[in-house]
Amino acid sequence: MGRVTVPRRVLRLRKGVPSHRPDTLAAEEPMEIRVGGRPLTVTMRTPGSDFDLAAGFLVSEGVLHAADHLAGIRYCAGATADGGNTYNVVDVALAAGVPAPDASLERNFYTTSSCGLCGKASLDAVRTTAPWSVAADGLRITPALLTALPDRLRAAQKVFDSTGGLHAAGLFDAQGRLLCLREDVGRHNAVDKVVGHALREGLLPARGTVLMVSGRASFELVQKAVMAGIPALAAVSAPSSLAVDLAEESGLTLVGFLRGDSMNVYTRTDRIDLTDPADLTDPTGLPDDTEAEAEAGTAAEAEAGTAAEAE
Repeated sequence: MGRVTVPRRVLRLRKGVPSHRPDTLAAEEPMEIRVGGRPLTVTMRTPGSDFDLAAGFLVSEGVLHAADHLAGIRYCAGATADGGNTYNVVDVALAAGVPAPDASLERNFYTTSSCGLCGKASLDAVRTTAPWSVAADGLRITPALLTALPDRLRAAQKVFDSTGGLHAAGLFDAQGRLLCLREDVGRHNAVDKVVGHALREGLLPARGTVLMVSGRASFELVQKAVMAGIPALAAVSAPSSLAVDLAEESGLTLVGFLRGDSMNVYTRTDRIDLTDPADLTDPTGLPDDTEAEAEAGTAAEAEAGTAAEAE
């Protein structure tokens, strides 16, 4: 199908000098997800791994929990007026005995690529009950392993290199090995694609794993991790307050601002293995203060000293 990227010709300005050049954009198209022929939702996504996306979405909604819950997934033919297939409509067949999605989960509006919760019929449906608990997962991870994950995620992003416009989600084992990576214009879609792959491979619950995402950690991403049985979620940017609340309630380890050799661990800090003395080193010598606060104090003292000398 090859619809992951789209070429465009652009006017480029550099220091006021115009030129025309080709550019490569990340594709974004709507995809309708049906279950048993019944429309459930429409999401804006980057084409590719569509079956994983549909399966992962249904895991997040509490419809699917195991590979044998899924009887099959297919593209619906005849999606255009002339009978052609746009590959933008996916129908999921559930195994016998698997309940169909509750009607309250149907979207009143399409799901945008930036927000997987837009158009929820009810906010109560967001806090889906997970079929298993991540609280008892015995995962232990070192700071050194965590700090290596962003570079490993970035190195595996193929489409980002040509477009610069895609989020990524990667599932890693406790030794830092990449199990699955997916890219998409939407963070939640990239995670759904990873979760859907794990479901179809029979890997759920994904115990002893870390989900690494390229953006921020929102409530919905924590929810998706919990629903997949993933005990740890790491993000290069900030979490929301509701994401931290849900992680705390669920027993999930939530790591934010994972950049370079630093990070903030918001919940279940006991899973972080600090047995390496190097990991216990505090460069400020002030265990209750952040480095930024220490640096600010040093700068203030220096400024005060300069002022005193001037007087």
